[in-house]
Amino acid sequence: MRWHRPGISYLCALKPYFLCKPFTITKCTNRSSSITVMAMKSIGESDVGILSYISSLPGFRGILKQRYSDFIVNEVDTDGNVVHLTSLDAPPEIVSESKPMKGHGTSESYASEIELFRSLAGASDAEILEAFLKQISSGVDDSISPIVFSPDTDKSHRTAVHNFFKKFNFLVTDTVDGPDSSSKCVRVRVDSGLQNNRGRVSKKRKERGDKPFDSRGSDNWPEHVGKFLRFHLYKENKDTQEALGLIGKMLGIQTRSFGFAGTKDKRAITTQRVTVFKQHASRLAALNDRLIGIKLGNFSYIQEGLLLGQLLGNRFTITLRGVVADSEDTIKTSAEALGRLGFINYFGLQRFGSGSVPTHLVGASLLRGEWKGAVNMILDPREGETNVIAEARNYYKESNDIDGTLKQLPRYLVAERAILQCLKKCPGNYLQALKAIPRTLRMMYVHSYQSYLWNHAASMRVQKYGIDKVVVGDLVYCKENHTATAAVQKSEENVDEDCGDANTYDSCHLEEICTLDLPTERNKHVKAVSAEDVQSGNFTIDDVVLPLPGSRVIYPTNDIAEVYHDLAAKDSINLTETIHNVKEFSITNMTGSYRSVFQRPKDYEWELISYVDRNLPLAESDLDNLLKSLSVEITKEEKMHDKSKDEDSLDSTEQSGSCKKSNKLQANENENGEAAQDPQMALKLSFNLPTSSYATMAIRELLKTSTSVAFHKALNE
Repeated sequence: MRWHRPGISYLCALKPYFLCKPFTITKCTNRSSSITVMAMKSIGESDVGILSYISSLPGFRGILKQRYSDFIVNEVDTDGNVVHLTSLDAPPEIVSESKPMKGHGTSESYASEIELFRSLAGASDAEILEAFLKQISSGVDDSISPIVFSPDTDKSHRTAVHNFFKKFNFLVTDTVDGPDSSSKCVRVRVDSGLQNNRGRVSKKRKERGDKPFDSRGSDNWPEHVGKFLRFHLYKENKDTQEALGLIGKMLGIQTRSFGFAGTKDKRAITTQRVTVFKQHASRLAALNDRLIGIKLGNFSYIQEGLLLGQLLGNRFTITLRGVVADSEDTIKTSAEALGRLGFINYFGLQRFGSGSVPTHLVGASLLRGEWKGAVNMILDPREGETNVIAEARNYYKESNDIDGTLKQLPRYLVAERAILQCLKKCPGNYLQALKAIPRTLRMMYVHSYQSYLWNHAASMRVQKYGIDKVVVGDLVYCKENHTATAAVQKSEENVDEDCGDANTYDSCHLEEICTLDLPTERNKHVKAVSAEDVQSGNFTIDDVVLPLPGSRVIYPTNDIAEVYHDLAAKDSINLTETIHNVKEFSITNMTGSYRSVFQRPKDYEWELISYVDRNLPLAESDLDNLLKSLSVEITKEEKMHDKSKDEDSLDSTEQSGSCKKSNKLQANENENGEAAQDPQMALKLSFNLPTSSYATMAIRELLKTSTSVAFHKALNE
């Protein structure tokens, strides 16, 4: 296969890495001083080294994510199967060996206690408690869910509620977060540890016998049934953590009980696998009627829970709306070229954050050991954020009031809250405050800087040597029978355990892919291409990789290696030495890894669609297909009871038809049969990508325009 070299018109417009100065950084001699970052609303692709294209074909206009339903993501499991939601039904209930609870005195009447509680908490909460006690009296154990009372901002009143329940020796209470940051709720649940004075709630070995301690799930679980319930999570316009947090609250369990292979984008429709410890499928299936924008299905019991990274990738169905080009042939040619040639495997903008302070700049501060500077960059006011966040940041900047700031700061700003809570306990200890951030998040900053260097190196590789062939000094994965000296890829620290990127914690927009490297590639050998290799044709352009800096990687033996060292030197960073002894923020303590320079989509399909109503979805989701199949079954049952053969009715499948067919009808008339105006064109793409690749970079190659949220939002106005 021949790779096309970018045309001269593209290369002339691209600036090499040493001319790119997206930010002004004032290097301070005093390490406690903050770093001055030039204010801007959001970063652009050129700011992080995304400069080149594979093809010289002209781009065209298209809007990415005009609607969240224009971006559909289905996980691909480790066996290569695309994960779909095909059923909402729970399997037959497992037979539990548990027996009805005894010794709780639940057969008694608690009319007087309920009346007392009514005067304390109100009629609504009293009714909840009454129903809860009746359910306990029925003798059913595992099916009893905790109850959560109304939000309460008065701590003294919550204490009175807790004290009220001390008279019930079979109930325990705790406090959980309310619907907003200023309120809390009292939760009540059955104390299963009282049964026979043994149970999972007892941490003491002598009290629980030989039963291992685990605070999650059901007490009495049949030994022949897998301890983990696996299900498919379908969600619309919600991120993974948000969805699981809501499900966990409804089940009365902690979010840590869930396992998943990778986070999925928020502004999208996604389907992925999730596992939960010792929960009955019937409980989760019952939530479907109460959940909005979330569905749970395809339940099965397994022995092991899902871990981050246990997936091959994702299948994307992306609809670009408002497509405008000089001709339809331009669109068709570009769409075909994307499937044939692929794209440069850049780290997308999501890797570097959505705010005016990119995460790779925070990473550079950490690598330099500028702890206070890094803290200030994370906490300081920045442009482009919501009023609530902006007010909280400005309040802290002006008042230095940690408690007051924490009350205002949204809970999903995990890094900021962790820093402030630590500074409250340890004033002035900025290194400790940085270490208070969850490890996967704080390491994301350093990984972002690695990605920044990689992107620039990839752009220089394309600009200087093209995309037609391998050149001497390129790095490639060794062939199986190759015996040359090589470096081994080991990438422990470069695996982002949260499977998200910069936006996982500091905004609601998650990256659309998981950034874990494929486990099968971690131990591949890498070597520099020799002149003999070039002459023999042992390697193709598909084999070329570039390193993410670390102590165990080798660099290209051509001048692409200079990009890494020169760019790092401009940031006062040495890739072979460290100026501080904090290992996790030291480039020399990071193993490093390799990443393919070029990526081609798998199982690639595309389709041009004409449409009129911009509010109608142009691609069918899993839920659409599931409801359609249920409609077909209902129609078949009705036909069995309908003896009349003369009725002129259409099968439901024919009524819905394909997206392409239905939207062509829209182009001719609207619901009232009137002539519709201004039909528009959309391009629908479907393809698979491995976990290490960004779908937005494939779209960028197609459109030859920025993939930033701000750019496409402007197109939509």
